[in-house]
Amino acid sequence: MTPTDLIGYSSAFLTTFAFVPQALHSWKTRDLSGVSLPMYSLFSLGVLGWFIYGLLITSWPVILANGITLVLACAVLILKLKHR
Repeated sequence: MTPTDLIGYSSAFLTTFAFVPQALHSWKTRDLSGVSLPMYSLFSLGVLGWFIYGLLITSWPVILANGITLVLACAVLILKLKHR
């Protein structure tokens, strides 16, 4: 693994798993009053774009990070829509 790969995977891990606490809190409490629907909608679309971009350039750090982040962000978004 090159230093560039190490930076990419480390950054992907940190930014992806930063969403885990929000997703878990939202799932457990069903309290999404502090979650912005427009922000999570735009964010999820942006992450989808990054995921597609990663597929197009075959960049595994981009694909993995954004694939996982997309699932987490969409889970929060779906909960927000369901419990408003």
